Amino acid sequence: MKTYLVGGAVRDELLGLEVKDRDWVVVGADIDSMLNAGYQQVGSDFPVFLHPKTHEEHALARTERKSGKGYTGFVCDFTPKVTLEEDLQRRDLTINAIAKAEDGSLIDPYGGQKDLNDRLLRHVSPAFVEDPLRVLRVARFAARFHHLGFRVAEKTHAMMQEIVENGELEALTAERVWKEWEKSLTSQHPEVFLSVLRDCGALAVVLPEIDALFGVPQPEQWHPEIDTGVHTLMVAGQAALLTEDPVIRFAAQVHDLGKGLTPKEEWPSHKLHTKLGLKPIKALCERIRVPNAYRDAALLVCAEHTNVHNAGELKAATFVKIFDRNDCWRKPEKIPQLATASKADNQGRTGFEEREYPQSEWLIGAFDAASAVEVKPIVAAGFKGPAIREELTRQRIEAVKKYLEGNRVLGS
Repeated sequence: MKTYLVGGAVRDELLGLEVKDRDWVVVGADIDSMLNAGYQQVGSDFPVFLHPKTHEEHALARTERKSGKGYTGFVCDFTPKVTLEEDLQRRDLTINAIAKAEDGSLIDPYGGQKDLNDRLLRHVSPAFVEDPLRVLRVARFAARFHHLGFRVAEKTHAMMQEIVENGELEALTAERVWKEWEKSLTSQHPEVFLSVLRDCGALAVVLPEIDALFGVPQPEQWHPEIDTGVHTLMVAGQAALLTEDPVIRFAAQVHDLGKGLTPKEEWPSHKLHTKLGLKPIKALCERIRVPNAYRDAALLVCAEHTNVHNAGELKAATFVKIFDRNDCWRKPEKIPQLATASKADNQGRTGFEEREYPQSEWLIGAFDAASAVEVKPIVAAGFKGPAIREELTRQRIEAVKKYLEGNRVLGS
């Protein structure tokens, strides 16, 4: 029985990145021998065990044979006769098919180290096309390693297109689509995830609401990039520069879905996109089971981002109305979500990337001023029933007005 460190841990170590999770493959063992050695068996699809001391996952070396449609249609062989090379061959990319022995030596039968040096995301074998999930995984790795200069190999890209054309992506579950998308949101360049999927045709299948934005024009005066899809990618990139919060990054990516529903005769204007976008956001989140926190932030940004853009002209009462209708008093986290995503939207335009955006500061400042108004003094002053609410609103408006007079340059 021999044990090898495999996959992402070896890859990240070679790239000089922090190794967070370590996975191991065991060659020459079976279930009984693992249990006798004190390992705890977990997992139902194939034998995975937890080390008795480190509790790290150890899997028996295995091969996979396609037996049906989708990413679950495989028959696994995990007998002691399966070799390390055979186990590595079933993996998706060569950079993930490198093993490290206990003496520190590397086993790299498929050229993973060369591809690391060449910054290439390349498939291990023709069996790549058998698993549709690999299309999303490659897009995610492209996003994660974009800052290091990685690109998708031409033949691998062709295989991704083949998977799309064969209809295999339709077998992916909602949970797997969302899991890969969510992981991409934590990368330095989440916009690359979307662009790689679009390049191979997968975006139209898994995220058609976003794909529909490409080819939709916007007014060149405000959007020199013109294309709404291009704008969406730019906004996604700006959001990643502004925050590490995946919730805000998600909201930024879907904030303009309504523009995909604007009648062509109204192009390039999109006057109703903030209202039209709410329905597709809800449908998208329901279809791939996006967590409520992400959905709620996306709906907020979609509905209110143009108001934030116009914060230089808004009355104090309008700010308070925005805070009221979005329940910001009980959920103050909505304010930085809206402020940051709106800033990403503003700067996600050709030539606007470095432009100042004081509107986000005004939004936050106005909310802080309004939030400082306390209810207890109002009750102590003798107000009762509905009058308490009315006086609270009046004082909040006055507080916001005072803040704006001292901090906002009207019309800027």
